[in-house]
Amino acid sequence: MTLNLWGIVVSFVFVFFILFASRYMSRFGIEASRKFVHIVLANWWIIAMIFFDSALFAAVVPFVFIILNFLSYRYGIFKTLERGGGKEDLGTVYYAISLFVLALVSFQRPELNYIGAVGVFAMAYGDGFAAVVGQSTNFVPFRIFHSKKSLGGSLSMFVATFVSVFILLVVVGVPHALLGAVLVALLASLIELLSPRGLDNLTVPLLTTAFYYLVFVL
Repeated sequence: MTLNLWGIVVSFVFVFFILFASRYMSRFGIEASRKFVHIVLANWWIIAMIFFDSALFAAVVPFVFIILNFLSYRYGIFKTLERGGGKEDLGTVYYAISLFVLALVSFQRPELNYIGAVGVFAMAYGDGFAAVVGQSTNFVPFRIFHSKKSLGGSLSMFVATFVSVFILLVVVGVPHALLGAVLVALLASLIELLSPRGLDNLTVPLLTTAFYYLVFVL
């Protein structure tokens, strides 16, 4: 079995393990379960970087979950992932779409496969912790475009994005890790602030990855 095929096997084991673990997290509430999956699932990109050297193979797993997440949205297959009504539930579908698009783009050049992780980590760690902190503390709440936001959530978005992206860039060994992480965190925080809820799972990863590529790679 080739390394790419092993990557698909390991990926599905990893994802379904997370979904199984989310059932335990549901004891603390559906929102805790959702955010657990939202944050931890980003680490799939590390598996992808280890196993895949083909964009098509890398895109297989997120493509499958676009379908599964949409079916779950419609029929409640993964109950620990759904809020239970409302267009914002499509955020799980948008998450998979972002992974799919970034996998197709990033793995065209395997040596640049980390650029997709920039956007994925901003979406998962940044937006994930922003929601957790924002909802738990409600520090300086405000509304923008009919969405509930808070200063605590935005600050958490910046910090979590900066830390996760900085560690990624340091491990990869790029010379601009600090500057790259700061700029990506600033942009991700602004995009999240202006994006309607749910759509940030598209806007944050795609736009931050595009920004990083145009500024630091191209």
